[in-house]
Amino acid sequence: MKTVGQFATRLPSLIGALGLMGACSLPALADDAHAHVPSAQSEASTPDQKRRASALLEIVRDATRRFKEVSEAESEGYGLMFGCVSGESDGAMGLHYVNQYLLNQGKVDATRPQIVIYEPMPDGHLRLIGADYLVFKDAWDAHHKTPPQLMGQAFHLFDAPNRFRLDAFYTLHVWAWKDNPNGAFVNWHPNVSCESFVDPNPSP
Repeated sequence: MKTVGQFATRLPSLIGALGLMGACSLPALADDAHAHVPSAQSEASTPDQKRRASALLEIVRDATRRFKEVSEAESEGYGLMFGCVSGESDGAMGLHYVNQYLLNQGKVDATRPQIVIYEPMPDGHLRLIGADYLVFKDAWDAHHKTPPQLMGQAFHLFDAPNRFRLDAFYTLHVWAWKDNPNGAFVNWHPNVSCESFVDPNPSP
């Protein structure tokens, strides 16, 4: 099993911001007041919503199954950003491995997530736990009249400024490989931990 590696390439739109962050664990700010959940973003309640939610989870599993070994994700252009994202009381998001090419496309495709998510384990390996779809707000809004959705699941909006020091963006986490008691499409996972994260480039 491969342990965490540093993502050397930086997205052009993120230059400067990510340079300040390195690969350390990223704790929560005082709150996530800048993260907005659209009213349409809720747990499936009707039979059709449940069917579509289940179908999305299966698509994400099929699309990411080969990434159970992080080395395979890295070979396809994914690399670690933000270190390990943890919250003060909400659990964590884990390790975000970002595909620069897909992120720059600004498209939403269930079979091609911009980010795959891992949890650092005590034995040093990384466990695949989900995927994250991310598009920058300005780029998306320039060509669409409504915020993005994926098979009925509305994306969350993170305004700027935000904890990631990025421009405003839309995002949808899909916890396809580790059940989330709060729902499969929420931002935070209460049972994900960053405790076993080892910074590959610690500060002197």
